[in-house]
Amino acid sequence: MDGEDRPLVFATRLEAEREIADYAITRLQQFMDGERDFDDAITIEEYIVEVDVWPDGSISDEEGNYFAGF
Repeated sequence: MDGEDRPLVFATRLEAEREIADYAITRLQQFMDGERDFDDAITIEEYIVEVDVWPDGSISDEEGNYFAGF
């Protein structure tokens, strides 16, 4: 989710994985710089879920979660 609680959608799984990895690297660097504590730096809450994007811009997943078009 972005800062406004909207899901982030990537074209490929690899693109999503790289975004999460980049975020993890940033958090670890913040720990190394003394800007974040260790437990917070290593706790990653992001995950990847395959979705369907519909013509109206809405998004659904196989669990039945639905997000209206943006």
